[in-house]
Amino acid sequence: MSGLPGAAAPSGGKDGESQGETVPLRAPADCTLCSSDGGEVVVRSARWRVILAGDADYPPFTRVIWRAHMAEMSDLSDAERRELFDVVLAVERVQRDVFAPDKINWAAFGNMVPHLHWHVIPRWRDDRHFPESVWGKPADAERDAAARARAQAVAALLPRYRQALAERLAG
Repeated sequence: MSGLPGAAAPSGGKDGESQGETVPLRAPADCTLCSSDGGEVVVRSARWRVILAGDADYPPFTRVIWRAHMAEMSDLSDAERRELFDVVLAVERVQRDVFAPDKINWAAFGNMVPHLHWHVIPRWRDDRHFPESVWGKPADAERDAAARARAQAVAALLPRYRQALAERLAG
């Protein structure tokens, strides 16, 4: 454990391995992922939720959010970490099946919102920022028409995506 004030302590374990469930951090009053869903909920379990972020340039931009207020992956027990990665991987697989992107980006920063969550973002070579991250500098303006057309085509597949996520993550 890092020794930082408020850090979650894994319950049990030896040699750095955590067993069972962790004790969540006390959620700060201003944590937006504790006080709101953070987007359109597609699937929710007792420990996590999968949401659409509502990004016009990237309609299937998805977040997997751990329900308890944790800041880092290492705050989770081994079983919880596996569960979260399994959900993120399931989201990636559904995105590949439904949207056939050129690439999928995963990101977990927590710099702006220090609540454990993963961004799972399908990418195309003609999207608005490729090859930069979606938070990077946009590509040249001549790509705007293609990027808008791609976003519209992808948005039309969102009902199928929602359904496929619900089926894949049910249970």
